[in-house]
Amino acid sequence: MVWLTIVSFLLTLGFILWRPRGINEAIPATIGAIVVLLSGSVTLADLGIIAETISGAAITIMATIVMAIVLESFGFFNWVAEKLAEKANGSGIRLFWYVNLLCFLMTLFFNNDGSILITTPILVMLLNNMGLKNHQKIPYLLSGALIATASSAPIGVSNIVNLIALKIVHMSLYLHTAMMFVPATLGLLLLTWLLFLRFKKVLPKTVPTKVTGLSLPSYHPLKPSSLKHASEKERSRFMRNVLLFVFSVRVSLFVASFLSIPVSLMAVFGSLVLLGWRWAYLKIPPTDMLKKTPWYIIVFAFSMYVIIYGLNNIGLTDWLIQFMRPMVSGSLLHASVLMGVLLSVLSNIFNNHPALMVGTLTLTNMNLDLLSLKISYLATVIGSDMGSLLLPMGTLATLMWMHIVRKGKVMISWWQYIKITFVVIPPATLFTLVILYYWVSWLFGGTLQR
Repeated sequence: MVWLTIVSFLLTLGFILWRPRGINEAIPATIGAIVVLLSGSVTLADLGIIAETISGAAITIMATIVMAIVLESFGFFNWVAEKLAEKANGSGIRLFWYVNLLCFLMTLFFNNDGSILITTPILVMLLNNMGLKNHQKIPYLLSGALIATASSAPIGVSNIVNLIALKIVHMSLYLHTAMMFVPATLGLLLLTWLLFLRFKKVLPKTVPTKVTGLSLPSYHPLKPSSLKHASEKERSRFMRNVLLFVFSVRVSLFVASFLSIPVSLMAVFGSLVLLGWRWAYLKIPPTDMLKKTPWYIIVFAFSMYVIIYGLNNIGLTDWLIQFMRPMVSGSLLHASVLMGVLLSVLSNIFNNHPALMVGTLTLTNMNLDLLSLKISYLATVIGSDMGSLLLPMGTLATLMWMHIVRKGKVMISWWQYIKITFVVIPPATLFTLVILYYWVSWLFGGTLQR
């Protein structure tokens, strides 16, 4: 049972990172979960616990993805690409900052995987339209990918693994954001600044101010819009109204968390309203969502958690408790920095999905006081969301990004990737972990005394 579980985990991870012939990551994860179940390390009763743990997170993420698909039906992302070129006003440097702002907002409004899948092809389309050379495209695409993935740290709702982990440690979305948003956002600002300094000499000084004939590439997951507007002014007003609605839905998730209302309920309500809006404008019934929504994400998350739960049941967390206890038994500053560094290392070796799940399960079995548990958990999130970006294999989002940019005829090697990340990721991650401690110290004041 023990060896079957361990081998299943390693083989599953290997196939997910390798993805032979572009195989969907949910397939090896499902096979691995079935083997773990048959081995006996996970029981049928455990499956019920796992389903209850991930259900809310899965529903929330699926509802968010549905909203993104509806927005593309409205032509929202093409409109955004045009606005990027317009706001840059001919400056390649200004375009750099707007691209990173877009990727940050895309993750906050939707989620990190959705941000990569939707935004990257649009940026490739925009940069190709501008006639930039390969080496000039890399700063925009690479910095955008790093910011999009790391931006899932400030609010837990931007990453399905973060949402599952929140459930495990019994932490509300509202409290997570109160403790994490400021340090994680400051860390993202530092990361963006470091990226800018690294790319400053490569960025083109001027870029076209107008782009025309933008059309989504064939490999983009969504189809182009069929919505027509009487004028550009009317189009912009419509898009801003849609954006305002999405923002209000996002805010409602935190209000729901504060009032102890299921976050998934508000997410589903928002997506249903947006689907109705699309039906009224484009005459497209919601049935197309059955085909367009990437349901495999639920299967992947459930299967990976089954495998991790199996590792937990065969004693992995008992061993990790002995290893990790000294890290969190000293000061809270040590807990923040050391746990964040540990999860960064684990994420780059094993991928951040299993790393964060294992880390969170271990923390919940260490009998920590409430504040130590929460700051240690938040540090693991920083490690798995930001520290994991050191290598392309650290996150599935980064692997998907490399696949997408190569489809868009933009060549970037692993060596080009790590030449940048080894300079910018360690200082940004350590800075964020230290700021996390001081922010929580200020936020909770005297309650930090043990």
